[in-house]
Order: sequence, then C-alpha cells, then structure tokens
Amino acid sequence: MSLSPSGFLVQHRPLRIGTRASALALWQTERVRARLADCGYRTGRVEIRTTGDLVQDVPLSRIGDRALFTKQLDEAMLDGRIDVAVHSLKDLPTRLPDGIALGAVGLREDPRDALVARGGLRWATLPEGAIVATSSLRRRAQLLWRRPDLQVVDIRGNVDTRLAKLDQTEAWSAILLATAGLVRLGLDARISERLALDVMLPAPGQGALAATARADDDHALEALRRALHEPAVELAVTAERAFLRTLEGGCQVPIAAVAHLADEGGGRTLRLRGRVVSLGGEQCADGTLATASLSADSADALGTTLAHELLREGADAILRGVRAERAEPVAEP
Repeated sequence: MSLSPSGFLVQHRPLRIGTRASALALWQTERVRARLADCGYRTGRVEIRTTGDLVQDVPLSRIGDRALFTKQLDEAMLDGRIDVAVHSLKDLPTRLPDGIALGAVGLREDPRDALVARGGLRWATLPEGAIVATSSLRRRAQLLWRRPDLQVVDIRGNVDTRLAKLDQTEAWSAILLATAGLVRLGLDARISERLALDVMLPAPGQGALAATARADDDHALEALRRALHEPAVELAVTAERAFLRTLEGGCQVPIAAVAHLADEGGGRTLRLRGRVVSLGGEQCADGTLATASLSADSADALGTTLAHELLREGADAILRGVRAERAEPVAEP
C-alpha cells in the first residue's frame, strides 16, 4: 500500500513475478517472493519458458542470442504480462532492453564453481585424460588451460538432469556446476570440491540473484529495492559486470571475473580479479585490481579499467581468436 496525493491508503494489486520453470529458478523466485512478503507486498508467480529452456540439444555457445534465459521474460514484462522478473544475475545481459531496469541484486551464495565427481575424485586426483562435462565455454577454456590432458564434453539440462547424466555415464569422471545452485537445491552433498579461484574463476555475477522491472514502474522498483537489494553485493557485481560489458562477452565468450570486499590497511577495499582464456586453453590473460572508493561509479570504473588492462596484455588477441573460431549460431525457436 502507499499514500495517494489526498492522503488515502492505496492497495496495490499483487506483483506478478515472472520466472523460468526449472527447480532452481522456482527456488530463487520463491525466495524473492518470501522477501517481498516480509515487506508487506503481495505477489503471484508466472512461469515462462525461455530460449535456453526450449533448445536443449545444442551447446549454449551456438544459440544466436546473448539473452538466452531472459528474452521471453523481457517480452512478457514489456507486454504487461508480468511486473517483475527474477534471474540468476550471471544470465542477465549487461545491457538491458529499453524500458527495463535492474531493480535489485542480492542473496549472493558462494560464487565458485563446483566439481561434482565420481568415487571421491578431487581436482588434484582427476586421472590423466579424464572426461569432464560442462555446458560453459568459460569452464571449458579454464579446464584446458589448467589441464590440457582433459577431455571436455558438452552437457545441457537443469541441475538434476546433469547430475543424472553423470551418474548414468560411467566414462565421465566429473561435471562442473555452480556451487550456488547445488546449495540452494539442497544438493551440496554432491559437491566433491569447491574449485579454487586459481583454477576456475566464476562467471560475472555468479551466485547472486537479480530482479528486473519496467523502468517506469516505481512501485515494483521500490518493492525490489526494499526486499532484495544488498549494497555489498551491488558493489561486487557492478565491477564484475563492467568487466564483462567492456569485453563484450556473454555465454559465447570465455570471460570470468569475481570481486569481493576485503579489510585491508585499516579500511575496506573492493578487489576484482578477471580472466580471459582461449577456447583450447593455450592462452590466458589474468589480472587483479582494487579500489578503496566504495561507490557504484568506482566499482564500474574498476571493472572497466581491469578489462582495458587485460586487453592490452593479450585478451584482445584471445577474444578475436575466440570469435573467429566460433561456429555459426543456430536459429532460435
């Protein structure tokens, strides 16, 4: 409710929350709905299938759209069918469609990637030539950078589908998944090891939730800000997404970054690490940069500056090679 110009209380209709229908997306949406309910907002849930859900037999890198898991949600919002959309922030493009605004970010779980392996295998004990499955070019490139002997194969599907595929495929030694998704689904017992950042940097925004709304919907934007937004998460992911945006990356490009607030020298510092790796793992540009200025503008500048540093140090040649190697994208359904 809010006050009208005449001072009367106005009861807003329930916010219609759009979401993908996977178990993880529904968990995330219900968590945001619970936060909104705690702040006094009524909500309803609308499930929508996205490009990434509809095309399950093609590697993500060959689907010709960066907004693989968001496009249909954006369309529903702009058409007025939903008021809010809940996303894994790593799936959200750095440039949103006109008319849509990022309302809030928060609830960040461990951003690292997880090794899910058979027989108690860990990173250090994966055998020579082991088969590891992943749908991510970022993970594939970093795996081959650290272990060029590995055989990396593609896998698609939701978390449960991928775990079942590992269990059913005896030739596979392991798969890689986001730690956050496994934890949120109560499947953290399946994690063999949370991979060190020296081995595997996560996708920008990984582990954080995001909610968008129409840019002119002040009621929805205010609700999201009150219920979900966490300033420390905003600083970290702003730096990560500025790094990604400057390098013009997405699911089709192996770009990784993670930022965190650290206590250093009697004050707090925002520290960002970024990495760009060639598809075969032969080349890597890796760097770290920090700032003691803790504002959204400074975080954005941090990500932009680190991206330009890595471009000068070899990332430009790597990315040109990656884009030249990529197969022609398939058509969307």
